[in-house]
Amino acid sequence: MPDRCRIAYVDGPRLRRAFLAACAHARQYKAELNRINVFPVPDGDTGTNLALTLDAIAGDLAASRERRVDRVAAGVARSAVMGARGNCGMMLSQFLIGFASGLEGRARASPDEFGAALVEGSRSLDAAVEKPVEGTILTVVRDSASAATGGVDGDGNGGEAVDFTDLMARLFDAARNSLERTPDLLPVLAQAGVVDAGAKGFVQMVEGVVGLIEHGDDAATVGATTAAARDADPDRPEWSPIGAMDHPLGQGTRRYCTEILVEGPDLPSEKTVRAALSEGSEELLVIRSGEILKIHLHTDHPRDAIDYCGTLGTVAAHKAEDMFAQFEAARGAVEGAVRRPVGVLVDSGSDLPDAVMRAHGIHMVPLLLIDGDRTLRDRIDVSAEEFHARLEGGGPLPTTSQPPPGQFRDAFEKASGDSEVVVAILVASSLSGIFRSAEHGAQLAPELDVRLVDSRAASILIGLLALKAAELAESGMPPVEIVAEVERIRGQSGIAFTVRNLDRLIASGRLSNFAGWLGGLLDLKPVLALGPDGTIRALGKARGSRRVRRLLVDRVLAEIPEGAGRVRFGIVHAGAPEVVAPVRARLEARYPGAEVLVSPITPVIATHLGAGAWGVGYMVED
Repeated sequence: MPDRCRIAYVDGPRLRRAFLAACAHARQYKAELNRINVFPVPDGDTGTNLALTLDAIAGDLAASRERRVDRVAAGVARSAVMGARGNCGMMLSQFLIGFASGLEGRARASPDEFGAALVEGSRSLDAAVEKPVEGTILTVVRDSASAATGGVDGDGNGGEAVDFTDLMARLFDAARNSLERTPDLLPVLAQAGVVDAGAKGFVQMVEGVVGLIEHGDDAATVGATTAAARDADPDRPEWSPIGAMDHPLGQGTRRYCTEILVEGPDLPSEKTVRAALSEGSEELLVIRSGEILKIHLHTDHPRDAIDYCGTLGTVAAHKAEDMFAQFEAARGAVEGAVRRPVGVLVDSGSDLPDAVMRAHGIHMVPLLLIDGDRTLRDRIDVSAEEFHARLEGGGPLPTTSQPPPGQFRDAFEKASGDSEVVVAILVASSLSGIFRSAEHGAQLAPELDVRLVDSRAASILIGLLALKAAELAESGMPPVEIVAEVERIRGQSGIAFTVRNLDRLIASGRLSNFAGWLGGLLDLKPVLALGPDGTIRALGKARGSRRVRRLLVDRVLAEIPEGAGRVRFGIVHAGAPEVVAPVRARLEARYPGAEVLVSPITPVIATHLGAGAWGVGYMVED
């Protein structure tokens, strides 16, 4: 018998590898978790929501080089809160907050210390749930943590762990046994003949860590092979959505699954927020990590909840999905995995904040930068902040390139894994060949239903239009109507921008029609705009940063139709954060309560505009 692997402690790198393995393994069960999603609402999205939460964790961990176990755990908790989707994602995030708290102050942890942190995570989750229901992830987390710290579960598992190999084996056994008992505790699961979907997702995460210990870095490959073989099994039962087929929504079910992300320095306690939102809501869960507050609730009046959260701090992202529409879509999925009716995809030039994309499950195709002999993916291999610093430093800059058709095809296939129809809102065809490449990419996958939308826009205006499309999809609007509404809104929306100097913009070749006008600028700064047809036009010029700022905002406000009631804004900048506060103040003074997104300009666009560029996008919805 081979010697058993002995692991005496876990430090930052080891915990990072464990979470990456957990995320990679559990994500492969997305379709199955969607299929067995019965509780609390049979809307067929538990797997999708958990996958998006895990993607947020894994995405941040990929760049981490932290050595301390407490800092890795804290980073995981923060990423989970930022990316949490659905009830299961929120509950997992709360567990991770408590787990991180239990490791605070430790550079590395022994099995006993790690087990104690698991118990702290379980207690944190128990305390956060206003109306706890047994037979869910709540129960499985508690039973697993108990076994990991020497407690004994109902099947006799437990006792003191010798090392991490022993600890994880005990934890996994306890988790599986607890999962099998969930139908005994929750009658709706027994009626459907399934275990709890969220709890199963947690068990798959634990299994991923056990796989890492047993198989090393091949754990994800082993998991992928197993999942592929399971999906290809001809004797496997039909993957119809069990919850939606056999367990219709109750008459008293609140309609909108609402999630709100709030940021601010003086946020109230979770208890205060729960008290304010408890009336008229179900499945209310409030979690907090530092200066971030995340709220999940089911309600008939999502706008009231969003407005209340706006009084607490900055609402960085929010979404309200129509669960009735999701339920009907799940009922219609007689065969195959449950998917959303409509998903939204953008290119990285949309400048949509990560928090907003995560909140709505918006897919992104990265544009490309050619830096010597390296090809960098925009917003993935290089961040906006890193690139802005490079712009300030001078020196040669990379060139930009559109994704090839094959990359678009792959992105469409990935998005179609979540959605029946993909609405892709892309940079103006008048500015780039990106749209043409996307058309060719769609032709490479004729079996997919992809609706391409020429935004006739760039930067945050694309982002605002994509956000609106995602909200319309969440409300249950058919794709043909979503495209028509986005086209209508684009006709009355726009974006204005300015640059510190014209060198990069002239070099891009996009200002050839302004040669005479630009020649007379001298030290004046231009204010430019994208017209409804996607072409650049001049709005004016001014000298000095304050005058430029005043002129640009004046022009934006003048462009908005008289009497417009529903307007949203986006402020973007390339290393010029000082413009955000005064510009935001003027926009909110004219349109109190208007949503204002703030985002750094993505590297591909910043390459053409240069350091110090900034702009304001506006979207008129009524």
